[in-house]
Amino acid sequence: MKAYELTSWLEKKYPSDAAEDWDNVGLLAGDDTNEISHVFLALDLTEETLAEAIEDGADMIITHHPMIFSGIKKINNHSFTGRKILTLIQKGIVYYAMHTNYDVIGMADLSAEHLKLQDTRVLTVTDGSGEQPEGFGRVGKLPHVMTLDEFGKYVKECNHLPDVRVYGDLDRKIETVAICTGSGKSMIGDVMAAGADVYVTGDIDHHTGIDTVAQGLAYHTAIDTMADGLAIVDAGHYGTEYIFAEAMEKELNAAFSALKTTCASVKNPYTVL
Repeated sequence: MKAYELTSWLEKKYPSDAAEDWDNVGLLAGDDTNEISHVFLALDLTEETLAEAIEDGADMIITHHPMIFSGIKKINNHSFTGRKILTLIQKGIVYYAMHTNYDVIGMADLSAEHLKLQDTRVLTVTDGSGEQPEGFGRVGKLPHVMTLDEFGKYVKECNHLPDVRVYGDLDRKIETVAICTGSGKSMIGDVMAAGADVYVTGDIDHHTGIDTVAQGLAYHTAIDTMADGLAIVDAGHYGTEYIFAEAMEKELNAAFSALKTTCASVKNPYTVL
């Protein structure tokens, strides 16, 4: 099949106009008139991932995170982005990214399904014009009430993670869960408005550095939020979004039986010592 046949199908399911204005989705490199027979799926297009795709014989790569976000003034072998673009072109590999458009239309429900949440609704609405609102994240009920300690372990189990960071009283009862994959710190206000007991996301970082702590000012996003009665499970950016590749592989296999698909090796970008 031609690459444009697949990208047209993807555009219909996950239209690029559903992406945020700052995002960069769609065909990012390559010739969409190329014949393709093997699609490689990954969260990020690192040099290691690209090498894996080439070794597997892929002629098209689809990632969740775009390799190119902003304008590029030079494409050469002196930068890692330049090297990847050169390699893609030299190998004749078509490269496509689906980021916040997939977050809204695919990832939000997928992440809620992984936690078996019930009676879900959109956390942060980005488009309310249709019969059903679309947006980032989901809020729903757990199959049964559990403690925060039990819930943290439940998130690890459901997402096959080596670790999570839990903020809050481990004995508190958890029933209503909000989840937004990736970096969801900006949506904490929506989480609290939704009445969630706990928020699952990634990239919960410190408000300020050591100097601010030494001055006795506000400390952390997580600590501030705990004071307002919300617990947090930080399952990591990678830990909440690597599920993209396997989910898309299932969709492609169902729609295009003759198309070979391969997922990047699941490898957490950090090591817990």
